[in-house]
This record gives sequence, structure tokens and C-alpha cells, in this order.
Amino acid sequence: MAKGEFAARQLINNRQKWRWKDRAYKYRTLGLKAKVDLLEGSPMARGIVLKKRPIEARQPNSGLRKCVRIQLIKNGKQLTAMCPGDGAIKFIDEHDEVVIEGIGGAQGGPSGDLWGVKYKVTKVNGVSLEMLRTGKKEKSKR
Repeated sequence: MAKGEFAARQLINNRQKWRWKDRAYKYRTLGLKAKVDLLEGSPMARGIVLKKRPIEARQPNSGLRKCVRIQLIKNGKQLTAMCPGDGAIKFIDEHDEVVIEGIGGAQGGPSGDLWGVKYKVTKVNGVSLEMLRTGKKEKSKR
């Protein structure tokens, strides 16, 4: 390792070279998150509900988590999103237009005991799912 009075250039070059081993730096610089992410870097996306399906929770928990299969409008890709809250799945029907966002797991991954589910439903036909669930608003007909 170069040390000394005239070693600055070598130290800088080595620092730049080894920085590429840092996963966060590499993903940020090459823009890989936008390539891998189904939402293509955006915080939210609209999609059409294809079907409702329960997903089994991972060990050591048990239970069926209520999820929906969605096809995104902007790129046609399909994904699974969970419906947060008690009884929220009742307000979502097939062919509804929903808005989804990330679920907030570590490094943009899944949260809790749901295997590979990285997104959650926030709006149904332009109305907040939480407002529908609490009874403060009614679902609009499309």
C-alpha cells in the first residue's frame, strides 16, 4: 500500500477502483435498481387486478395473507401485492384499477412473513383503501 509524501494520486485511484466492490455504490452508479425494479424506479404505479389469491405465511407464522395479482399499466408486467388491514380484500374486485407502492422491507425487499411480496395496495379506483376500510368513503363505480 502506497504511503508517503507523493502517494496521493495512487491512493485516490485505488479508492476509486475498490469502490466498485461496494454493492450500494455499484447499484446507484449504474442505475441497476431501475432495471431490476418492476416499478422502474418510480415510487408508485397503477395496475389492473387480475385475481385475488391468498399467500401462505412463512415459518414460524401460519395463516393466509390476502394478496392480489396485478398487471401494471405502464409496462404490462405482473406482480403480487398485499392488501394491508383487516377486511381490505373485500373492497377489491377483479378488473379494478389499483395504485401500488413498495411495502417498505429492508433494501426494497419483502416485509415480514410474506415470501417475495414487495408491494402493497394503497388505492382502489382512485379512493384510498384505508378510507374504504374504515367506512369514511365509498368505492366509486367505474
